[in-house]
Amino acid sequence: MASPDTARTAVLRGEADGYDMGKERLMGRQAAGNGFLRAAIQARGDQPIRSLSRNSNTARGFAAIVAGIDPRASVEWIPTDQFGRVSETGVFYLADITVGTHARMRQRYGAAAFSLCGVTHTTASAGAMDEIANLLREPVMTWDALVCTTGAVVETVRRVHEVEADYLRWRHGRDIRLELPQLPIIPLGVHCDDFAISADARATARADLGLDPDTVVALFVGRLIFHGKAHPVAMYQGLQAAATRAGRPVTLIMCGWAPHDGITQAFVSGAAQFAPDVRTIFVEGRDPPKRDQAWAAADLFVSLADNIQETFGLTPIEAMAAGLPVVVTDWNGYRDTVRHGVDGFRIATWAPGPGMGEPLARGHENGALNYDRYCWAAAASTSVDLQDLTEIMSRLVENPDLRRQMGEAGRQRAREVFDWPVIYRQYQDLWADLNARRAAAVADPEVAARLRTAPPAAASRLDPFLAFGHYPTHQIAAATILTIAPGATVADLQAALGQALFSELPAPAAQLETLYNLAAAGPLAVHDAAIRMSASLPTIARAAGVLAKIGVVRLG
Repeated sequence: MASPDTARTAVLRGEADGYDMGKERLMGRQAAGNGFLRAAIQARGDQPIRSLSRNSNTARGFAAIVAGIDPRASVEWIPTDQFGRVSETGVFYLADITVGTHARMRQRYGAAAFSLCGVTHTTASAGAMDEIANLLREPVMTWDALVCTTGAVVETVRRVHEVEADYLRWRHGRDIRLELPQLPIIPLGVHCDDFAISADARATARADLGLDPDTVVALFVGRLIFHGKAHPVAMYQGLQAAATRAGRPVTLIMCGWAPHDGITQAFVSGAAQFAPDVRTIFVEGRDPPKRDQAWAAADLFVSLADNIQETFGLTPIEAMAAGLPVVVTDWNGYRDTVRHGVDGFRIATWAPGPGMGEPLARGHENGALNYDRYCWAAAASTSVDLQDLTEIMSRLVENPDLRRQMGEAGRQRAREVFDWPVIYRQYQDLWADLNARRAAAVADPEVAARLRTAPPAAASRLDPFLAFGHYPTHQIAAATILTIAPGATVADLQAALGQALFSELPAPAAQLETLYNLAAAGPLAVHDAAIRMSASLPTIARAAGVLAKIGVVRLG
């Protein structure tokens, strides 16, 4: 159980993929994860960042990212095969949605050994939906949490759980016990100081991009994927109409990156066709200096997300931190982050109603539609109200005072609500609450008694010598006797261990030699060997099996 001084901290899942801003295929979850990690490092005090990951290679990758943020920060690594050590801190922060998967892994140490804290990013993929549904099947407890970044995510989770609960009651009876984790709403954050843009930086950026003082510059930042992020045609058409109505130059900076040149060219040709009077500049969004230049040059920000894979949308709050008015769709998490008429505007959207997408769900389920095509099939039927968009774009293009007013309102909101130190304190409060919930539950005799009866492992991940225990003729047990095979020597053992056929054995060479030498002194029971070697019975049973496989001992 966590001590009071660690109750507001967590062991972080130290897989670099969740935090790496240098990835070729950079995703919003990496940007969000990196921002979270920066906040954790800033709040660490004199403590190390505790991380858990699969092996030393992944640990080094995570440690390198931490060092890149703050070379003074130290990392304490916990190997995955020591998962139970999370109990020393109390909470494991997953950086993704896999609470159910890790709850099943936790069973080997006890359901109350520690708490799990996940966070949602996209919820549209099959894997994410399975994880959400499985929260009702796996040993998830009330002292666990799946952080939902917006109210839109909570509603998706609620709808999935409603249908899954109906299925489970149909399958197993109405009295089935269903237990859910906490579903707190904690938004993603932004490090506001990163977006403090000086007048000189703005002037330099606009000069370098060849922008006249009278030119109104709209900015889009993000992946250039029309089928899986935001289709650009509405943005092009809205800016074209605004430029025509205002009778003044309008420039669009597309600061992003595409999976391949074909998609980039689709965006380029689309701009030429649907916004012929709008100068469009394409900037490599994965290049930090170029990205900073784009932010500095802009007058307003546009993100017309229309895709079901989008749940939060990090770039609008980055725009707010940069002091830009934002134009977004009335879609997903944007409803939580952008105050219509205050920080910017939300543009109405249209999409088919429930029941209209059954063929898409069926196709995604049976493999006829991969994830990209599934998302595109839904987004292709989703539209933005162009009349509404044209009016809003025109107002912002024509009215610099409105742009400044909304930009300042957004800047203040970003600082007060979305700055990462503010968000991270909410996580710390959550972790303290989860620790308190777990402690209170364990103190309840009825709950403690139920926990003691829990199966110790997943049925699909059984001890192989249990699941396949009927395969061998004999089983190595505590009373099994080891004797040296006739003519065998320790040199024979050493020679075998040097052979590639016996590489990567599940027992170290030193342990095997010690066990061999004990058996060489006379017949030796596995149980006695375990005591003399201060090792567990399973460890010695497996080592005995290795020696027998090599042929230097006999079992009886």
